[in-house]
Amino acid sequence: MKNAHPVVCLAFVVVVSLCAASEPNAIRNKLASNTTIQGIPCAKGDAWFYPDGSLNQCTLSALTTIGGYSIPRGALIELWPTGAARHLTLPHDAVLSGYRIKGGALPRRSSEENVTAFYPSGRLRSVVLAGDQTIQGVPCGAGPSILFYDSIDGSNHVDFYEDGKLQSCNLTRDFGGQRIGQRLVLPDEPKSLIPAAATAASR
Repeated sequence: MKNAHPVVCLAFVVVVSLCAASEPNAIRNKLASNTTIQGIPCAKGDAWFYPDGSLNQCTLSALTTIGGYSIPRGALIELWPTGAARHLTLPHDAVLSGYRIKGGALPRRSSEENVTAFYPSGRLRSVVLAGDQTIQGVPCGAGPSILFYDSIDGSNHVDFYEDGKLQSCNLTRDFGGQRIGQRLVLPDEPKSLIPAAATAASR
C-alpha cells in the first residue's frame, strides 16, 4: 500500500500531460531557456511539437509577427502543421487586425475562453471582442466565449469568412430586422444580388 501513492501520482501526471497537449500526438518538451523555433520566440518552459518535430504550441517570449499579425509577449500560440497560426490566447486585451480582442484568460489547456482562431491559411476566423465594436457596419457585442476546437458556431464570439467578411456576431442593438442580443448570421455573398441571367431576362 505504501507504493500505491507514488503510482497514483505518476498516473495523474501522465494524464495531465496528455490533456495539456493541444494535439493528440503532440510531444511535450521543456525548454531550458527562451528559444527561437521556426522563427518564433518561445519562452522557457513547456513547448509542444508535432511528431515530425515541427512546433505545435508555445508561449511567446517576445512581441512577434506571425502571418502579418503582431502578437504580444506572453501569448499562448498554437500552430497548424504548416506553421500558420491556429489558436491564440492573449495575456491581455490587444488589437489584432484592427479589432480589440479580449485576453487575460487561462491557457487553452485549462480553459477555452477568449481564444482567437485562424483558418489553415492563417486568416482570422473567430475572436472574442474586448468591448462592443462596429464591424463592417454591424454593431457586434463583446463577452465570454466557449470556443471548441475548430468550431465557429454559436456562443458570443465574432466569426469571419476566410475572405475577411463578417460571418456572424451577437447584436448590441436592433439591426437588419433582428433584435438586440440576437445572433446575426450574414451570407458570404449579399442575398440581394440577382444572377446576371435573370437580370438580362427582365430587360
